[in-house]
Amino acid sequence: MSEERPPGEASRWLSWFSIFTSASTLVCCALPAAMVAVGAGAALAGLVGAVPQMVWLSENKEGVFGMAAAMLVAAGVMQYRARHAPCPANPRLAAECLRARRFSARVYALSVAIFGVGAFFAFAAPWIAG
Repeated sequence: MSEERPPGEASRWLSWFSIFTSASTLVCCALPAAMVAVGAGAALAGLVGAVPQMVWLSENKEGVFGMAAAMLVAAGVMQYRARHAPCPANPRLAAECLRARRFSARVYALSVAIFGVGAFFAFAAPWIAG
């Protein structure tokens, strides 16, 4: 017999993937801006020398943000759909189900916050600095 997956498991995995894609927005845009702002331009140059993929991420920030936004939308839809999904009747499993649902919602909120910080540094900060 196959074991049945608990409700919200796909939502939990999608939330983790959304935090990963949101973190890439920080690497592409917020980290370099913050390093330059605190006078660590030489350290940034060394980091780019060690991890040249950062340049590619920065050059393709629209695609990076588009992918992250798509993942956040998908994770948000899954969170919304799973919010009232039934949990098991067993009290211990029901408590675990609700705990996992709350944890998944927190991970999603963190992903949205990270995305917002990255979007500010990628698009708003350069426009403000003029």
